[in-house]
Amino acid sequence: MHTCRNCNQSFQTELALELHRDTCGDGQLLCEVCGERFQEGTATEDGWHYECPNADCEGDGLQEDLYRVGNVRTATQ
Repeated sequence: MHTCRNCNQSFQTELALELHRDTCGDGQLLCEVCGERFQEGTATEDGWHYECPNADCEGDGLQEDLYRVGNVRTATQ
């Protein structure tokens, strides 16, 4: 069994899991630099290095500029 780390859905094959990751709503990233939201798969080519897919943005690196939507910091007053 292969389980998505974002939504905990299980799949019979690794291929099914990889295909799911491209569309998993819980797997969205948020760029803190430009504010754009996008799927994790569009932010990396090798699965190791991440950068914002927005051509005009300088955001890169998970936990540096890019955050999972569920882990976004919120401002409180």
